[in-house]
Order: sequence, then C-alpha cells, then structure tokens
Amino acid sequence: MNVPFVDLKSQYLIIKGEILAEINEVLENTAFVCGKKVKKFENDFAIQHDVKYCIGLSSGTDALHTALTAIGIKSGDEVIVPVNTFIATSESVSLCGGRPVFVDHDERTYNIDVNKIEKAISKKTKAIIPVHLYGQPAEMDKVIEVARKHDLYVIEDCSQAHFSTYRGKKVGGFGIISTFSFYPGKNLGAYGEAGAVVTNDTELYSKMLRFRQHGSTEKYIHESEGHNYRMEEMQAAVLNVKLKYISQWTEKRRRAADLYTEELSKLTSYGFIIPYHPEYSSPVYHLYVIRSEKRDELSKHLAEKGVATALHYPLPLHQQKAYAYLQYRTGDFPVAEKCCGEILSLPLFPEITDEQIIYVCDSIKSFYL
Repeated sequence: MNVPFVDLKSQYLIIKGEILAEINEVLENTAFVCGKKVKKFENDFAIQHDVKYCIGLSSGTDALHTALTAIGIKSGDEVIVPVNTFIATSESVSLCGGRPVFVDHDERTYNIDVNKIEKAISKKTKAIIPVHLYGQPAEMDKVIEVARKHDLYVIEDCSQAHFSTYRGKKVGGFGIISTFSFYPGKNLGAYGEAGAVVTNDTELYSKMLRFRQHGSTEKYIHESEGHNYRMEEMQAAVLNVKLKYISQWTEKRRRAADLYTEELSKLTSYGFIIPYHPEYSSPVYHLYVIRSEKRDELSKHLAEKGVATALHYPLPLHQQKAYAYLQYRTGDFPVAEKCCGEILSLPLFPEITDEQIIYVCDSIKSFYL
C-alpha cells in the first residue's frame, strides 16, 4: 500500500462541482482582485472567529508583514519569536527592519516555552509572536500575562491552526492582530497563495487595509506607502467553498489523530513519543508529529513500505545560515536542537482512511518490534 503525506486531489474531487462553479463565476464576471468573493470571505471568516475585522491578503507571510508594519515595528525594534517555526514568522520581523529574538520551545507541545519569554525581553522588545505550531494552540494565558506586564503587542501566528481552540475560544482572538496562511496544504487551503489578518482594533484595521493596496483605500489616492498584498478573487472563491466544510474536515483530522494515538501509544517504551494534548486546548492536527531517537532509520523504513513522511522542521532557526548575523550558537536552544533530530510528521489529511492509518502504524511497529 502507498500512503501519501497529503492528498489534495481526493478533497478536490469531493467538492469539484462547487469549486468549478465558483471559479467560472469569477471568470464570467472578469473581476479578479479584491472583489465580492474576497469581501464575502472576509465577512464570513471574521464572524466565525468572533472578531470585528478580517482582511484577505496574498499569503501568510504577507499577513505577518502587514501586522508588524501596522503596529509600527521598525529598525532597532526586537520581536520575540519561537525558534521552532517556519522562517516566515521571523522573516516578517526582518522585513520591517526589526530583529527577531528567539526563544526555545516546550518539549511536549513544541510551542514557545512561555517560562522563557521574560528572559528574552529587553528595552527594545516591542512584540511577541506565539505560533500555534502543528495545529496545537500556544499557552496564551501566560503569553498575554507577560505581554501586559511589559506593555508588548501580541501577534498570533495561526497559520497552522485554523479553528483550533484554547480554553474553549478559537485562536485568532487573543492577540491584537492574528495572521493566517491559506497555502494549499493548510487545513483551510487555497489553490495557490493566500492569507489573512483578523483584529478587533479599528485603527489597526484601517492601517492594514491601506497597506495591502499601496497605502490606498481610494483609487490613486495614497495616504502612505504600502504594498501589493491583495487577495485574488479566484483564491477567495475556493476558500468560500472550503469554509463550508472546514468543521467536518477538522473533526476528521481529530479522529485520525486519535486513531494514530491509540495505535502508537503501545510503542512509547521504545523511545517513541506521540503528540501531547494539553487539557486547555483542542488542536486541529495540521500535522501529526512523532519523535523517535531512530528518526532517520524509521523514515527510511517507512519509505520502503510506501509511507510518505516529512520533517517540520529539520533545522531550528538559530542554526539557519540566514540568521548567522544574529550570532546565536549551537547549544543556545537545547530543546529545539534535540527535537529537530527526532521529529517526524506522519501522513494526515481529512480523507485518510482508517485502513491507511493502521497500515502506517503497523509499518512503524514492524520497525520496532
């Protein structure tokens, strides 16, 4: 049996008729950027997150850049970022001229270690970006507590955690601004690049609305400099269809994760670690990430069995060449360095079958037993 890591085609075939009808409508109307479908998505997405405003953008990276620009991050400012995340989180700080300051992650949740944030704060610190990694909400109570104590902004990076909840509340409503990615492989994915920001702050909403369109809300009238970060109608059309299904797809992910956990919990005595699920959260399992001291050998074994796996992420940010200028050293973030040598993402998507999951688990068991 072959088990793909992600199967976007199966999902497409289920909603193909609706998708083609929406796309055809865009083509017939010949309105391709920030039109009615974008406005519909912005309205519906804001309502579903219990926030006042949503702005559709061209990618998750652009969403982060837009958010940090809106709160005024500039040269000399520092922003605290988890060292275990995709580079887009830290990259957005640099795009504003700021300096990312890394913090190690919690070994169980893989999210930023909230007990280490304060040590990273300096007089130059302006914001904290907690990332809800792998679909697991960060410990937001502590993040907010530290931010308030030091008068810092909180920008939530929700790019991997669409509709996950923290203490019964959806992520995206804790920070002053929250950002989302709709990259095709995400839980809510477009058919190309797309992203969004959400906020309850009217002034920041206005700033971000201008910034996505060259500093303008009225054609050829520019109140400030900005960028071209507009969402395309085609992507909004796809997202509008998918938004109707995201709840059931999320539950399918959770059921798949539960089956993995049930099957793989029998291997914990072999130095094999399954995802940790804190009581305060309801994760959406963008990824199902296990850890093994024999990760590379296990990955090779699974490939030979026809099981596709992935690494998220093989090298922590402080060890990337792109951040050599920050002068961090190996050993500065021991948890991230240890985990990056052990993590392995298993196949997980809403359409994955119980048979496929059992096959993956049996393949893993055959490696250990």
